[in-house]
Amino acid sequence: METGNKATITVETTVHAPVGEVWEYWNEPRHITKWCNASDDWHAPHAENDLRVGGRFLTRMEAKDGSFGFDFGGVYDEVRTNEFISYTLGDGRKVSITFISQESDTKVIETFEAESTNPIEMQEAGWQAILDNFKKYSETAKEN
Repeated sequence: METGNKATITVETTVHAPVGEVWEYWNEPRHITKWCNASDDWHAPHAENDLRVGGRFLTRMEAKDGSFGFDFGGVYDEVRTNEFISYTLGDGRKVSITFISQESDTKVIETFEAESTNPIEMQEAGWQAILDNFKKYSETAKEN
């Protein structure tokens, strides 16, 4: 088991949508299943979200060909509507997401503790890809 400080990674994007909409797209399971994947050959067929301090969330992430899948989940530590979320993953790592309203846009900043299995660069690229997919979905969700 690792001791000491874990490396943290930050990814961010600016979504061209108001913070209230961005918050809903981030947190509602019916939306999460439409954007929570890093590439087109993956998907999130199921999501649950009890958005409150002590509440749990779970998103099932799977390769579309069925070759691999995992549950991504944890427990909320802090929730401030339209502003901030922090949670602890099942493996004990901490994650925080800040939502900053910028007139009709929303800046989303996500910081997470790295795990020790995969290279930092790979983790950063994967989380950024999911965030980029979230941005794309959020900016086109009204059209769907």
